[in-house]
Amino acid sequence: MPQQETYILPIQETESDFEQLYLGVRGLEQRIYTDEQLRQLPEIASSHVHYQEWQIRKRSSERLVTYLAKKKKPLTILEIGCGNGWLAAKLAQVAGADVVALDVNRLEISQAKRVFKQANLQFFSGSFDEQHFAGLRFDVIVFAAAIQYFSPLKDMLQKMQGYLSNEGEIHIIDSNFYTPFTVEHAVLRTQEYYMAMRYPEMAAFYYHHRLDELDGFDYQILSDPHSFKNRLLKDRPFYWIRVNNGAV
Repeated sequence: MPQQETYILPIQETESDFEQLYLGVRGLEQRIYTDEQLRQLPEIASSHVHYQEWQIRKRSSERLVTYLAKKKKPLTILEIGCGNGWLAAKLAQVAGADVVALDVNRLEISQAKRVFKQANLQFFSGSFDEQHFAGLRFDVIVFAAAIQYFSPLKDMLQKMQGYLSNEGEIHIIDSNFYTPFTVEHAVLRTQEYYMAMRYPEMAAFYYHHRLDELDGFDYQILSDPHSFKNRLLKDRPFYWIRVNNGAV
């Protein structure tokens, strides 16, 4: 990757409709955090409405960081849909890592830049712009609780594979995947949820991906929420999927 001082992306105009809807929902869900709360994430007060969710995300982020640290080599990491940047900041703590984090949400990116100041961590607002990323290759690309905002899934993954190093990996964590038998009900639940919040338009930006959409990719399910162990422990309710560079 080019040296930090020469790797500069312009602030881009974003999908303002999605951004405003997303921020409206985040506010109602009590997911807008103070700077001090953000510095501490995924640790948060046990009285917080999303405490249990953050316990889950704490465990999943620790597993990912441990997995990457075991590679014991310098890594260039891209997180897409980084939100307020808390996970990108954790990834930047991996020895030898250089992290680039991207999100269309300008408000949270601005907060991330203010809160997390690390020499090996850069935040950018805007959509993924192929022109500005031309020639760059990443060892790891991460979608954390974000893949549901991208569709078609196959097209997105194929595009991102083009930005992987030879042995690069895409990691999808904290995300739901469905079967052809469960996806219809999931879509209805999402529509009802956003309708109840009076943001029905948001449902059009939320995609319910099926596992069979990964057919043709070289991928592994590193954590399956439906496995006997995970159902028993109830601490891994989301998938962790690694997509390797290339087809099966």
